Parts: sequence; structure tokens; C-alpha cells
Amino acid sequence: MNSYHQLYTPADAAVVFIDHQPQMTFGVASMDRAMLINNVVLLAKVAKEFGVPTVLTAVETESFSGYVWPQLLDVFPGQPVIERSSMNSWDDPAFREAIEATGRKNILIAGLWTEVCVTWPTIEMLGAGYRIYVVEDSCGATSCAAQAAALARMEQAGAVRLTTIAALLEFQRDWRNKEHYLPLMALLKQHAGAYGSGVEYAFTMVHKAPQSAQKPQVVAARV
Repeated sequence: MNSYHQLYTPADAAVVFIDHQPQMTFGVASMDRAMLINNVVLLAKVAKEFGVPTVLTAVETESFSGYVWPQLLDVFPGQPVIERSSMNSWDDPAFREAIEATGRKNILIAGLWTEVCVTWPTIEMLGAGYRIYVVEDSCGATSCAAQAAALARMEQAGAVRLTTIAALLEFQRDWRNKEHYLPLMALLKQHAGAYGSGVEYAFTMVHKAPQSAQKPQVVAARV
């Protein structure tokens, strides 16, 4: 069977986070930046919950780009960040070694900017035999046109496009699998917008679960 006709699993996938740094974020104009950060953090938390190996890398941290977002680092406390000078992560021996060390061929990629630091390693990793899944709403480009062109170029090279919610649900696959169900629902309620609101509604109104937080108390004003 063609490998692209198979779904990936937590046992055969890894997730790569490329250059989620302040200076790179300033240049993002392809989507709302608060939503971008939210999506990246959700993807990171779900990868951690399912035990999926992750690789963090940053470019020119102290001379230009700034440190990796604290929201992302908080998900992986103490995990090394691979520092690079090249815009193409695949040029860096330490990055290649980190990818090889995962032992995985299905690689989900999120990063900034889509048109450079996501596209270039994607193309070369495809050439090296990896199957690349670009989580496009966890990536940002300098314009909508740049995002569209980059995604088209990667797709033409053989990459698969998907979004954050689709990416994490592929890890869960079957609602009968209960090992990660409640933690996943908690993450969706926190980060998944309308979907998360729907989860909260189903838990509390349909299944009569306790509310996630206490009702606000009405305090009489002092005269």
C-alpha cells in the first residue's frame, strides 16, 4: 500500500516546531497571530499527551529572532532547542540527527515562515524519504499570497496539508480508545474554540458532568 494511503499514528510519527520566535512572529501576516500561537500550543500539548517525539529548533536566537515562545517551551520544560544559523533546518547536522533519532518517517511540521523555514526542509526531507505533513494553521507566512504559494510548492513536491484539529484527531483515531480521551477533551475545551465549546456543552448539558469551573458568585456592592 502507498504510504500516503495510510493514516499516521502516535507510534510512527514525530512533530517538528521550527522557529516559533518573536521576530518571526512579527512578520506573520497570513493569519491572526493569537490564533497561530494557540494552535501551536495545542499541537504541542497533544503531541506530549500522546507521547509523540518532538523536535524544537530556532534560528539566530540572540542575534535576530529572539527566544522560542515561552508558551511552547512551557510544554516541554528542559527540552533542548536546536540552534541554527541556516534558514533551512535540514542543512544543520544537529537537526538531522534529532530527526533521525526519533526513528519516525511520518513528520508533522509547524513553523515560521511557511515560505522559507517550513518549505525548504520539507522539500529536502521528502527527497530523503520522509513523509511530511504540513500543519498549515500552525504555520505563518509574511502574506496570504506567500502562504498559498508555499503550500502549493510543498504539495507539488509530495507533502500533505492538514490543520491542527485534524492532526490531533488522527492521533486519537477512535473514541473507544479511552487512554487519552479525558486529557484530550480538556485540551480541546481550552484551545479548540467552537469545537471546545461544543465539548463543554456535551459534557455538562448532555452527560450532566460538573462544570469545569465554579459559577461566578454575585457579591453585593458596598455602599
